[in-house]
Amino acid sequence: MIVENTQTQMRKGILEYCILSIISRGEIYASDIISELTKARLIVVEGTIYPLLTRLKNNGLLIYNWQESTSGPPRKYYTLSPAGHEVLKRLDTTWIELSYAVEVSLNDRIIEPIKEKS
Repeated sequence: MIVENTQTQMRKGILEYCILSIISRGEIYASDIISELTKARLIVVEGTIYPLLTRLKNNGLLIYNWQESTSGPPRKYYTLSPAGHEVLKRLDTTWIELSYAVEVSLNDRIIEPIKEKS
């Protein structure tokens, strides 16, 4: 259905931005990124996040290091590279511009905020 397709494309379009924003807070493990996205109701699975993290790393936006874990094999922790910080700043500007454009386009339409699930 067209609605579901559009919703999927909208989510995909902001996923990279959200991931960069989460990583900008400090060093983080991939499963913690997934938890943050889930908490924000932007649900992704490992099969989506790992290829995206690899692409961001290959594009020079992320740095990772391995850390020993007390509960299993070493874990890969991600941080933003200097280029990643610069891209995030530019995406912040784009987000502000897009948010404004959407708000103006919606004009006076009332959109019910999503209520927290109990």
